[in-house]
Amino acid sequence: MRAPNIVFIVADDLGFGDLSCYGQTKFQTPNIDRLAREGMTLTTHYSGCAVCAPSRATLMTGLHPGHSPIRDNVEIKSTGLPFEEGQLPLPAGTTTLPKILQQAGYSTGAFGKWGLGPVGSMGDPSKMGIGRFFGYNCQAVAHNYYPTSLWDNDRKVDLRNPKFSAYQKLAPADDPSKPETYAKFSATDYAPDLIAEQARKFVRDNKDRPFFLFFPTTVPHLALQVPDDSLKEFLGKYPETPYPGGRGYLP
Repeated sequence: MRAPNIVFIVADDLGFGDLSCYGQTKFQTPNIDRLAREGMTLTTHYSGCAVCAPSRATLMTGLHPGHSPIRDNVEIKSTGLPFEEGQLPLPAGTTTLPKILQQAGYSTGAFGKWGLGPVGSMGDPSKMGIGRFFGYNCQAVAHNYYPTSLWDNDRKVDLRNPKFSAYQKLAPADDPSKPETYAKFSATDYAPDLIAEQARKFVRDNKDRPFFLFFPTTVPHLALQVPDDSLKEFLGKYPETPYPGGRGYLP
């Protein structure tokens, strides 16, 4: 018998109460509901920590947060290591779930947000058992869903998006009640869609062998940027209070 495929989806900042398969009634999540219906639901499965990098480190290493080498969201710029972006890397030689699965003959891929070591560092996905990576290496860059680039393994892929800071407020002259005010925080290439397509391609490319797909999606983590066609079905359904920025994320 062939070893089973493993698809592990981590939806950043999604609470179990946000899914209709767990009783949420304000909107529907049909694709996730189908996974629950045809697979299994986990009712005592917890994130290892309350913030990004250490929670993923516990998932990748199996270590309790008190034993994990990654215990906080530490930006690489504060460490003195010579990298432009990213977070504190996992140490060289760290045992990870993907490494163990590679040894068992699995093809391994990660698509989404890494945050466990910059490209070229000891915590680079390729050095932690990930055969194919596509997405954000740096979780701070992931606070903008329209970034100027994403990473395809160790290759930076330029996107058709202008550069703007993911940490800003509306200008004093901006009217927060007008939808057009927020147009400047949108662009052409929506990163979550690009990442999801590469994840699907990984499944298609590896359908005839055991594979491990790790999908740490940034959605629904802030910022609340979404293409117009995805926003359309929700317009006018809920009371809205404009958020002008100022608490670390885009308006």
